[in-house]
Amino acid sequence: MTVIRFLAAALLAVMVALPSAARAQDKVTILLDWFLNPDHAALVIAKTQGMFAKHGLEVELIVPSDPSAPPRLVAAGKGDYAVSYQPQLQMMVADKVPLVRVGVLVAQPLNSLVVLADGPIKKITDLKGKKIGFSVAGFEEVTLAAMLETYGLKLKDVTLVNVNFALTAALKTRQVDAVIGAFRNFELNDLEIEGMKGTAFLVEKHGVPMYDELVLVAKKETLDVAKTKRLLAAIREATLWLRANPDAAWKAFEQYGGKEVANELNRRAWKDTLPLLASDPAALDRFRYERFAMFLKARGLIKEIPDINSYVKDMK
Repeated sequence: MTVIRFLAAALLAVMVALPSAARAQDKVTILLDWFLNPDHAALVIAKTQGMFAKHGLEVELIVPSDPSAPPRLVAAGKGDYAVSYQPQLQMMVADKVPLVRVGVLVAQPLNSLVVLADGPIKKITDLKGKKIGFSVAGFEEVTLAAMLETYGLKLKDVTLVNVNFALTAALKTRQVDAVIGAFRNFELNDLEIEGMKGTAFLVEKHGVPMYDELVLVAKKETLDVAKTKRLLAAIREATLWLRANPDAAWKAFEQYGGKEVANELNRRAWKDTLPLLASDPAALDRFRYERFAMFLKARGLIKEIPDINSYVKDMK
């Protein structure tokens, strides 16, 4: 028995000494919110540079065929985590979708109202009587309304045009005078590539409460807290690494994504995106969520404000 106990103790010591990458890895799926792009930099770097493996995780990043589907797929148990948006999360939770926010990738809005710098719009009040392009009805209209009302205008003072995600094209062809829903790290770069300069009116500086743009969500009933903490630790390490090694990180990202991401727009967006990534993916500002829920209710996008503890999990 003494020999058996000695061997067991020795085996345990060896297992503890082994790096986590050498042990069995927990398989994890993360459904992205859109096609692969620099907003997902920390996830890709954590995967390609071994941070996930170091924390005992084998992570699969999945690009959705329908960008609106990932949160509901995760809520249905068809994925472990999804990249989503704070406003979307709060609206879905108010609609009884069993999701919980476990982390953040971009802890500030990326959304903005963009106009051509050489156009007639120099300030928000210049939008009166103009055409404004949008992609998704609902939140983008509410965002625009809040911005306009800050300066004494209303939605009826402008003409909304659904441009079906072709925001930059609509501006370039002068189909519209402005676009709402433009990500400040992409659309401005897209315009510059075409030899045009844009001006962005940041939503959080023009009447819209601060919110997290990109968050990680999981199914509430099956949330694995310990595994999630490991996931967030890996993402935190990846963020630190890619900020310290932006060129090497870009090469790794480019190699991972292939020709679909290796283009001039993503190269430019990469530089603008890295400073916007959350330094601590486990960070949580509860007041931000409570205040934004009140904004959504006041704007008619949710009927009741859900208990924050029902859909936000502190991973510290």
